[in-house]
Amino acid sequence: MTTEQPIDIHTKLSHEPEIHKFFRMAVKYKTSDLHLKVGQPPKLRVYGKLKSVPCPSEVLTEERIEKLIFEILSEDQKNFFLKNGTLDFAYKAGDEDRFRVNIFRQRGAISLAARRVNSEIPLFEDLFLPPIVREIAKARQGLVLVVGPTGCGKTTTIASMIDDINRTRSCHIMTVEDPIEYLFVDKKAIVSQREIGIDVQNFDDALRHLMRQDPDVVLIGEMRDAATVTAGMRAAETGHLVFGTMHSTNAAQAVQRLLDLFPQNERDLTRQTLSIALKAIISQVLLPSIKEGVDRIPVVEVLLANSTVRKLISEERETDLPSVIRNCQGEGMQDFTENLCRLVQDGSVDLKEAYKHAPNIEELKMSMKGIRATSRGIL
Repeated sequence: MTTEQPIDIHTKLSHEPEIHKFFRMAVKYKTSDLHLKVGQPPKLRVYGKLKSVPCPSEVLTEERIEKLIFEILSEDQKNFFLKNGTLDFAYKAGDEDRFRVNIFRQRGAISLAARRVNSEIPLFEDLFLPPIVREIAKARQGLVLVVGPTGCGKTTTIASMIDDINRTRSCHIMTVEDPIEYLFVDKKAIVSQREIGIDVQNFDDALRHLMRQDPDVVLIGEMRDAATVTAGMRAAETGHLVFGTMHSTNAAQAVQRLLDLFPQNERDLTRQTLSIALKAIISQVLLPSIKEGVDRIPVVEVLLANSTVRKLISEERETDLPSVIRNCQGEGMQDFTENLCRLVQDGSVDLKEAYKHAPNIEELKMSMKGIRATSRGIL
């Protein structure tokens, strides 16, 4: 992924680009992703699985893909891609439908992966998120991380939290994104969205001037390096509510991966800073739902940074965080396995699917029988 794209997503064309027909298919069939690859027909990801487009289509050649892709690129974008071999940009196909697009070379040929972004920001209720997520969004300061694998809905969860703040608080929300995915309309708050490569050259420049722009709430997209994390923690320490995403499977792993971004000689200080700045970590995975009218549903783990959590992080004991989550569910924390059990019991998720994603199958089986594991043994 690049961070310094000299791009213009508002390329004007005198006719509709041919690639729009594939984007329209992605919208029509409510897919999450579109893939174009040499030697394959166009593919759509439907409920987590890749499928060929639902109509007869050609096997794509390199010349065909180049024609489809280069038609929607500006000269700056094209030159950047030819030089660097990859390019990220947001693209609007039609009046409303937006996509996060990455084009890249593999085996010398061009491929495209486009993530569909819904034009409307969904409410918490529509995403089946636990009520504690809304409570976290009401915080006035601290670092909130939303973590999970690719395609688990991290961006949508944060967008819903930001939009809830937008509707309920008179404040200034600043986002730094690569690229912008959801477009926010000013409501009770004002929302300033900066896109890397268009509004600012890179993350370093955007974060360096962030505090001069008088933000109350900050979204820093993906926490991808030490500089980004440092800026986020500094903003959280100085009275701002900061949101960011990471790729990790749970809260404990998120803490470790964040620390791993720093050189060894800086980790002790980073650990102490994180223990103070952290507000919450929300970890989620999307599973197919068997409930009528619901396609996919999140399984969510929630860690709240109480005094015990801060102490464990500062003492290099993040491996004990899962036990704290299990023992503090009455405080709003949410254990992944317990949430998975509830979704099976209320008819939202198939038991076989739950077993596939359970961190510990035996714990899930015990939870289904009403037996809950804690750090002190079995209750």
